[in-house]
Amino acid sequence: MAAIVICEFMDEEAVTDILAGHDVLYDAGLVDRRPELIAALGNARALIVRNRTRVDPDLLAKAPKLQAVGRLGVGLDNIDVAACEKRGIAVYPATGANDAAVVEYVIGAMLTLLRGAFAATEAVMAGEWPRTRLLGREAGAKRLGLIGFGAIGRKVGAAAAALGMEICAYDPHVSVGEQPWGKVTPLALDGLLKVSDVVSLHVPLTDETRNLLDRNTIAGMKHGAVLINAARGGVLDEAAVADALRSGALGGAALDVFAQEPLSKERAQVFAGCRNLVLTPHIAGLTVESNVRVSRMVAEKIRDHLAGGR
Repeated sequence: MAAIVICEFMDEEAVTDILAGHDVLYDAGLVDRRPELIAALGNARALIVRNRTRVDPDLLAKAPKLQAVGRLGVGLDNIDVAACEKRGIAVYPATGANDAAVVEYVIGAMLTLLRGAFAATEAVMAGEWPRTRLLGREAGAKRLGLIGFGAIGRKVGAAAAALGMEICAYDPHVSVGEQPWGKVTPLALDGLLKVSDVVSLHVPLTDETRNLLDRNTIAGMKHGAVLINAARGGVLDEAAVADALRSGALGGAALDVFAQEPLSKERAQVFAGCRNLVLTPHIAGLTVESNVRVSRMVAEKIRDHLAGGR
């Protein structure tokens, strides 16, 4: 049985180059065959996952030799970190490796939603010329509100500032006196929502952040604001977002993550009738380039761990 099990997709060259010499089972579809995955972990010393594999006590109990878990990304809500720590199992996320991809996704989504013109292809091809209906907005001089001011939030803020936007942020875990704030204005959550033309979420899913944007807080947002969530599903109320879009209270939304993933056809019906809405399947941090960076970083960490070089 394999010493390293990889149950979700990663860059194959990282597997062959960096993990050469190890007995590796690489099966990107194994995540969907949990009994087979658990059976494969009998002698595994390392497991590499993305965000869909539940690394919970049940799985850990079936992996008695497990020493390390590599996470091809940064969110750890699918990994029981406390249970891993109790067993002495190291957890290695790919911190920073997909930041650039997420930043570009957020900025691209923001510009798309503010302009509101890029869904006009069918109308133009049909002979329509809806110029006045597609009168959009510029980003310059608008205010971007960041909910969460960690590494990615700061990079998004810097990119938006280069477009001439004013930046404010809410993060109770970053002291107002700390250096990272610079020209960014720290605000309370309700104050940020009230004044921001664009709101972008950059928080993990915890008990503190679950449904952070619920029906009441969304009602407190600036009329016509744009909302972007490329952080974690569960930090906002999807039905409330849909209702705000249909009523016109929200001017647009881009959601890359959902409370339940994959988003089923039935659950997606909550967004029926919403305009200026972009839905993507948890790919903000996933590009050809970031996949290589993430895969190589995690493969190197697992290789070094198994070699004893923590």
